[in-house]
Amino acid sequence: MNKEQVESILRAPSLPFAVHELAWLSPCDVPFCAEVRGMCESNRCGLYNKTWTCPPGVGDWETLRDECRSYTHALVFTTKHVLDDDFDFEGIANSGVVHKQLDRALAEQLKHAGIPHQLYSAGGCSICERCTYPDSPCRFPERVHRSMEACGIDVGALARACGLRYNNGPLTVTYFSMIVF
Repeated sequence: MNKEQVESILRAPSLPFAVHELAWLSPCDVPFCAEVRGMCESNRCGLYNKTWTCPPGVGDWETLRDECRSYTHALVFTTKHVLDDDFDFEGIANSGVVHKQLDRALAEQLKHAGIPHQLYSAGGCSICERCTYPDSPCRFPERVHRSMEACGIDVGALARACGLRYNNGPLTVTYFSMIVF
């Protein structure tokens, strides 16, 4: 598997939204930390103990770190979205939906190309209106992507390590994802 092939899939015009920035790094350089996972456990977003892609359902962060580091390549990418004003919460939410659509389309193209990978996404899963966690297995394990933060990835530190902008200026929101393969 070569990096150029994956990057060309990510930049394909057939994807539903354009990538803003991307950068390569070694999976061993992805910054994982217990403090980020601790923010999940404080339930700041309201998804703790509610989905398979968030703690505790997603698994132990150190195990997830070791799994990530077992891959050869990591590609981090962002999408940038313009907001109407500082309180455009609907725009923020809609931008997150668009970013997840890009993630799903990318994962489908990588699967179609026969590229084994793991995709880490922004925020918790939103495929089902109500997750089966913890009573039943995930309905769509082949479509679900783990939250970067739920895995313990410090996205701010990741942006700095990659030379990507974490904040793209006023009236914008930026979402991050990462593919390891």
